[in-house]
Amino acid sequence: MEPLNHLESFVQSAEGGSFSAAARRLGLTPAAVSKNVARLEARLGVRLFQRSTRSLTLTEGGERFLAQIGGALATLQEAVAGINTDDGQPAGTLKVSMGQAFGRTHVLPLMGDFLARYPAILPDWHFDNQQVDLVGEGFDAAIGGGIELPAGLVARELARIHVVAVASPGYMQGRKRPLHPLELAALDTLPRRSSPTGRVRSWTLRHARGEEATVDLPRPRAIFNDPEAIAQAALMGLGVAMLPMPFVERSLRSGDLVRLLSEWFQDAGAVWLYYPSKKLLPPKTRVFVDFVLERFRAERFAQRMQVG
Repeated sequence: MEPLNHLESFVQSAEGGSFSAAARRLGLTPAAVSKNVARLEARLGVRLFQRSTRSLTLTEGGERFLAQIGGALATLQEAVAGINTDDGQPAGTLKVSMGQAFGRTHVLPLMGDFLARYPAILPDWHFDNQQVDLVGEGFDAAIGGGIELPAGLVARELARIHVVAVASPGYMQGRKRPLHPLELAALDTLPRRSSPTGRVRSWTLRHARGEEATVDLPRPRAIFNDPEAIAQAALMGLGVAMLPMPFVERSLRSGDLVRLLSEWFQDAGAVWLYYPSKKLLPPKTRVFVDFVLERFRAERFAQRMQVG
């Protein structure tokens, strides 16, 4: 049988599309991964990849070999991971990417219970608002929204996210509550500047019955490119903000913020839990996925993130 590291180098190179991507996942150098694959090819007498300076693609023989060994290799890896602890509990480093504010507020509080249940797992959690290459950068899972779903990934929806108009009670004291989105423009507004385009975003809201209204913001009180900063400015009483429910749900429950236009909102899409679509996930990944889905369901997260 071929050495496990040769097979791992081949499979990771095939999934990541390059020796560099495989090297990041395996903790090796690209040269070492390339050498492992070359030795495997020499042993099999079959060229597994077509190589060029810009790409790495499987040959027909490589595709057949990947289909034949993928499940068997996953079984071997799972067996090796299971031996890492005396009691056979899931073990190893769990590398997960998640948004900064969302991760700190909604995922990090779960860590204590997760570690109590799975003490042999070492969380390596990355809080970053940039999209990641789940396979190429060696992540076991990711939590976020709007990630393009390439072949080889599974996405489980955690919740659809609504965006609502909010302000502090102190700011609204003595001011007339708006009855229609267009009336928001008469208040001090805290819009968001789009990082990709640099434009200040207008506000578009939809009524529960289907009517839509777009609010131009010609005289904002302050402009930010970060929703967490906007939420803090709203709490300080600087004006009205349009914010996703994950950023304001707790403040609305505590009364530190009040919702305006209770029948109007914007649908910001969904937040998802992503992970590789392997037949046999490593135990550490499988238990993390199950744990997050279980806790988010028990805490009625999806219901709390929607209004109306």
